[in-house]
Amino acid sequence: MLPRRAGTTIGMQLDDVAAILAKADFFELCDAEQRRLLAFVSEPKIFQKGQVIFSYGDEADGCYVLVSGELSAVDDAAGKGKPRSITEPGSLLGELGLVLARPRRSTLTAATRVEMLLVPRQAFLKLAVQFPELADKAAERIEQELNSFLNAIDTVRRKLHTDKGR
Repeated sequence: MLPRRAGTTIGMQLDDVAAILAKADFFELCDAEQRRLLAFVSEPKIFQKGQVIFSYGDEADGCYVLVSGELSAVDDAAGKGKPRSITEPGSLLGELGLVLARPRRSTLTAATRVEMLLVPRQAFLKLAVQFPELADKAAERIEQELNSFLNAIDTVRRKLHTDKGR
């Protein structure tokens, strides 16, 4: 991990970090100043190829934003599922970790040398307290995503029941 200098992350200026956060869908909820505040408290992380960033079941302490490199994510506890590749700068990993200390639902490994930002949950929650409209937007966004997830599960359940009846 690179040493942190005031106002920089991974050798970038604060505005550069805020621009990376702006690429992450979830942080579109924030205005430019809120993103700058989050950029200031984001922790730079560098992982070498093969290094595990977090494991299935680890308690989330925030979310990660991909700056550069390639990640491999496996979504099962045994780690035997089909890995999916993540390469898009600005990809957000574990966004629910911004608001909940819940177990991670995947194992994330560096497929190449990876630069990331860790946005700590405590920092996001403090920002949400300072800016109640941000808290409202975040809650609405999470609710929409959960509803989408539940609808997908319901669709699969109906298909399984239909196929079972044949």
